[in-house]
Amino acid sequence: MTYSQAIRAALVEEMERDERVILLGEDIALYGGAFRVTRDLAKRFGPERVLNTPISENSFVGVAVGAALVGLRPVVEIMFMDFIALAMDQIVNHAAKFHYLYGGQARVPMVVRAPAGAGRGYGASHSQSLEAWFVHTPGLKVVAPSTPRDAHGLLKAAIRDDNPVVFVENKLLYGAKGDVPDPAEVLPLGQAAVVREGEDVTLVAYSRMTGLALEAAARLEEHGMRCEVLDLRTLAPLDEAALLASVAKTRRAVIVEEDTRRGGVGAEVAAVIAEGGFGHLDSPVRRVACADAPIPCSPTLEQALLPSVEKIVAAVESLI
Repeated sequence: MTYSQAIRAALVEEMERDERVILLGEDIALYGGAFRVTRDLAKRFGPERVLNTPISENSFVGVAVGAALVGLRPVVEIMFMDFIALAMDQIVNHAAKFHYLYGGQARVPMVVRAPAGAGRGYGASHSQSLEAWFVHTPGLKVVAPSTPRDAHGLLKAAIRDDNPVVFVENKLLYGAKGDVPDPAEVLPLGQAAVVREGEDVTLVAYSRMTGLALEAAARLEEHGMRCEVLDLRTLAPLDEAALLASVAKTRRAVIVEEDTRRGGVGAEVAAVIAEGGFGHLDSPVRRVACADAPIPCSPTLEQALLPSVEKIVAAVESLI
């Protein structure tokens, strides 16, 4: 099953399980969304549960917030994560705050699906990874799966969660294949996973960068270095216990993210290591991230800005 099929399967299973689950987004009904994740779902569940919306992100995300407040469980598709900026007020000032503002009496059980990431030459306004904006906002959960199994199990958990969840899907992962062994599996939010054991360095990654970290670890093992790869899976809440346990074991850390370096998720992870694991470190924490620049359309320039296996290998070698 591909990553895209796993997300679609999770949507189908949750819509069959709970009639309160509805979908909203631009062109999601007949066309199936920009990446065809919701294809044919309108035929299956009808136009009252799979709703095409106008090109007005703040408005239809606001509709979803209202629907969640009165008992539905909307799943909103943002065509490209870059466009989520248009809905920031509804997500950050309303969805994230209502539970607190109303003393716990209001709940906003909604999911905002956001295709993110570069690598297709889409340019500066269609290639960003903006998850750090939402990690910074109290009241939101942020999920960024790296495999079909995680995308399937974590999306089911996100839909069942009573809090607003931003679900980050990397566009280059939509075609990635992997097993989804148990369709009933619901993976808990807030738990990282050690996807490769090692003793020399911890590679901390999430989403598409987990695959690059695994490739780098395999290459480094040929030179006698055993890297542990920790897939964060959920960025908020962050699994600090798993992070610190891995760093205590390997005594070195390289953080890999596709978001820009300045103020990114990697900066938060580095701060957690500094505060809770500094005494375990044998060397400074390193970060491999996108350069602090707009993403170019030119494939050559785009690749120059993005993290790569070679950059991860070089960062690890600088620590030894």
